[in-house]
Amino acid sequence: MAYIVAATANAHKVDEYRKLLEGQNVELKSLLDYPGFPGVEENGRSFIENAGIKALAACKYCDVPAFADDSGLEVEALDGRPGIYSARYAPTDKERIARLLDEMKGQTNRRARFVCAIAIAINGEVIESFEGEIKGTIVDAPRGESGFGYDPVFQPDGYDQTFGEMAPELKNRISHRANAFKLAMEFVEDEMSVLDDEFDL
Repeated sequence: MAYIVAATANAHKVDEYRKLLEGQNVELKSLLDYPGFPGVEENGRSFIENAGIKALAACKYCDVPAFADDSGLEVEALDGRPGIYSARYAPTDKERIARLLDEMKGQTNRRARFVCAIAIAINGEVIESFEGEIKGTIVDAPRGESGFGYDPVFQPDGYDQTFGEMAPELKNRISHRANAFKLAMEFVEDEMSVLDDEFDL
């Protein structure tokens, strides 16, 4: 069985990862299992760069293969904001949503996309990165209590519910994180036996 650490202490993300991994031959740990992780400065200029920074730091700290994601919301009318600053747009989810909706007042273009980049690091080296997305629109007011972040104001194309209204099982099948994670786990399953020999895991 492949063994890998998710470079996050966000319990919501860990829960999503565990659901996405159901039925996979991969044992998942997270930074919740490695207390004392000092954290890293996410100073990359893209989702992929930030994911690589976090994956590499976790790999070195935990001394095992690690992966990290960096994800966020890009809104067309806001020239791609909040983008890589999605988690830092305001102190709390509620305040982030309030700021976003305030900046969207009067905008007729409500198009947006969620983006997720995942990087995998082994033995002090980022070996591969993946990116997934899901497109949709920003609704006028929050709807639903599920999920986290901007989920209550994002309605994916082809659905009449926001991520905040969706059952977690449905969101976990179609989300940007699910799309990127599927690519990453296919790589892990296909390549881990080779990596075991190459890196003596």
